[in-house]
Amino acid sequence: MIVYVIGLFLLLICSGFFAGSETALTAASRARIQALVGQGNRRAIRVAKLHERMEKVIATVLLGNTFVNAATAALMTAVLSEEFGDRGATPLIAAGLATAFLFIFAEVLPKTFAINNADRFSLTVGPLVQFFVTLTYPITHVTQMICSGFLRLFGLKIVNEPGAAERIEELRGAIQLHAGSTEEIQDTGQMLHSILDLDDVPVSDIMVHRRNMTMLDADLPVEEIVNQALSSPHTRIPVYRGEPDNIVGVLHAKALLRAMHANQWKLDGLDVVALAAKPWFIPDSTNLLAQLEAFRARHEHFAIVVDEYGALMGIVTLEDILEEIVGDISDEHDIKVSGVTAEPDGSYVMDGTVTIRDLNREFGWQLPDEHASTVAGLVLYEARRIPMVGQVFVFYGFRFEILDRRRNQITRVKLAPPAAESKPQGEASAATPTAEPKPTPDTTITVKIQPKKPGGGTTGAAA
Repeated sequence: MIVYVIGLFLLLICSGFFAGSETALTAASRARIQALVGQGNRRAIRVAKLHERMEKVIATVLLGNTFVNAATAALMTAVLSEEFGDRGATPLIAAGLATAFLFIFAEVLPKTFAINNADRFSLTVGPLVQFFVTLTYPITHVTQMICSGFLRLFGLKIVNEPGAAERIEELRGAIQLHAGSTEEIQDTGQMLHSILDLDDVPVSDIMVHRRNMTMLDADLPVEEIVNQALSSPHTRIPVYRGEPDNIVGVLHAKALLRAMHANQWKLDGLDVVALAAKPWFIPDSTNLLAQLEAFRARHEHFAIVVDEYGALMGIVTLEDILEEIVGDISDEHDIKVSGVTAEPDGSYVMDGTVTIRDLNREFGWQLPDEHASTVAGLVLYEARRIPMVGQVFVFYGFRFEILDRRRNQITRVKLAPPAAESKPQGEASAATPTAEPKPTPDTTITVKIQPKKPGGGTTGAAA
């Protein structure tokens, strides 16, 4: 009798070992294990090897668990039969007791401990699991072949290694999992998200548009060119001849100063075009990851962006790409332009050129940037027309009010996020709305124009 009890106790321990090992090896953080592997931890190396053939580990653990549980039920039946005799209910009672003991002490208890100590438990049981995987290899190998054969009959395929897209999504999920932690982790998470997005963002989304570029006209007198170059906050300035699309070089302030120093600070005979470096043109569809690699390969920091027709679009620098990752990088020569101003009612007044990506990153919004890179571009894309000053649009839960427009360009917008937009607004006067733009499936657009006030023009009101 004592031998049977000891046997049952040992079987429960074995069953708990297999159950806990399965949970620990499945739940163990692969990132932490790989970090330990890099430190030369032998147990971590063994666990990493088990992770590489997890299907064999699972087969081994299930085989051992099934065998031990069956042996436990059989031994429990033998104990009760010896104690109470072979009665009709003895097998049922044995099955019930075996189920209760296995469920509590060999399943719930070890798995609860393993799930809360997955890394430490997996490092502890790794060597023993490796021994059982090697011992049962012939059986598990045949089992895997049978299972694979059945899966093929139903047109299913086993993929052992995830693809690049799956790995990137796994990285995004891991970053998002820890996004709500400390502020330092939040900032790091934003940078990691930006790095993963580099391959999806074209340079046209972050470039300095040609409207905002500082350029030098090569046909101007040398004195005026030098004055403009030295008064500019930039060290690299495109030089054009005839028209802005005809970029003939990029003048570096250091090259200009060296030439002036060599000429004893005289401007006579100074050829600005000869001092300028050869311009580097890139298409506006180039993604940021490819452009970052190109900057590194060419050892350059400055590129001129053109469209498919060769027309000048803007410029992009290495600093622009780095700012896309780490945020704004300002030095003592930068001119800080306040593009966004917070209002007391929770809304924001901003320039139309403010990028959607910057807003999403700064305020945690989810405004789409697939079809437009700026606030003005988003309004134009959703409205399907050039709006008038005072018109109000509502899409994606945000309220956009057009404050200023120069010709066909939206220059000033008041944007109210959902929390601010839900605050009580003034009642709009009855008016006949202009032709409503056709909304997209996930977009609501509201436009109302108030009647002309005495002595004033037409103004918009929120619906």
